Amino acid sequence: MTDRCATHMNTGIGKDNNMSDVVENPDEHRFELIIEGSDEIAASYFRERGGRLVCTHTIVPPELEGRGIGSRLAKGILEALRASGRKAVLLCPFLAAYHERHPGYADVVADRDSSGAAR
Repeated sequence: MTDRCATHMNTGIGKDNNMSDVVENPDEHRFELIIEGSDEIAASYFRERGGRLVCTHTIVPPELEGRGIGSRLAKGILEALRASGRKAVLLCPFLAAYHERHPGYADVVADRDSSGAAR
């Protein structure tokens, strides 16, 4: 897997692309997107700090990169946060870039100060 920087959330994403729903796996401190027909998953790791999820990095298996899997995972994470009323600090460059391209998720993204802490 390449570093790009369980509560079931029915996001409705990826149904036509051999993807299941995004699942929050709090024991592993990550969100997961299981890739059907594969032993692989895409995952985005987080830690909890100050009532916020701090998303630190996202991983997609190298052989599956470039197929929109990371974007499906990002969308599922942001939708799950919205549904649960939580906010995240996006330290992961991939998730931060996704948010820049999809500013409609501003309600679930928390600001951070220069130390990376949520405000």
